Amino acid sequence: MSEDAPHLLTEIVDGSIIVCTLNRPEKLNAISREMMDLLTEAVLTFRDSEDLKVMLIRATGRYFSAGADLKAGNQKIVSPMGNSKSARGIRENHRLNLNNMQQLWDEMEHIEKPIVVAHQATCVGGGLELSLSCDFRLAAKSAGYAFPEGLFGVLPASSGVSRLTRLCGPHWARWLIMANKKADADMAFTMGLVHQVYPDETFEQDVMDFVRHLAKQNAEQMGAAKIAIEMCSEVGRDMGRHVERMANSALMLNPAYIQGMEEYLKGVGGKGKG
Repeated sequence: MSEDAPHLLTEIVDGSIIVCTLNRPEKLNAISREMMDLLTEAVLTFRDSEDLKVMLIRATGRYFSAGADLKAGNQKIVSPMGNSKSARGIRENHRLNLNNMQQLWDEMEHIEKPIVVAHQATCVGGGLELSLSCDFRLAAKSAGYAFPEGLFGVLPASSGVSRLTRLCGPHWARWLIMANKKADADMAFTMGLVHQVYPDETFEQDVMDFVRHLAKQNAEQMGAAKIAIEMCSEVGRDMGRHVERMANSALMLNPAYIQGMEEYLKGVGGKGKG
């Protein structure tokens, strides 16, 4: 495929699902500046559209993504070092630059809608960091995972350590980051890194079935659940109970909930009803 082709393809499916496809298979879907710009545009469209319920990020080719493209000519992504010669400058470059990776991953994590990422093949480095900011990670049987930054004596630069540790715990973070070991799809499932592993032969259909299932869920409940789960992961048990009660106090005033409960209660005890 020519490099003149868009580095990210975007389409709307069923009127409610935005599908973003990493489209540099000949470059192992390395993340370029153009890809980041197009993904940012798609994420903001998803965030701001009332009609769009779910985002799916997927890829073509034999890699989901080989990570950041550090040698892409005029499309060169910002180096983790930037132009800095000091440790402080490198830290600030990680926070503010890296082609907006940090800010975009944060925005994806904060949007009150579900984002699904589907790994048809190997996912490493920046591609894995992108994936850690998504709500659901689905893997084909042939997928694999790694953080190759350890080969160069550094850490993942865009929240790879912090998000991986939160999701999988320090036990597995040590495996992928300290030991610089790889994980296949089944091991990633054991880690809690991915939610489900599907056969390669049915992967695309299985992913779309799951995404369509999400699109049918109550949007208000999904948004509140995303916030509540994040908050509960950061606080103690008692404070987590307060988060639940606060979230439900708003959800239970939703006319859709009231109507649904009324219809359900009318059917309880009726002929053929549960």
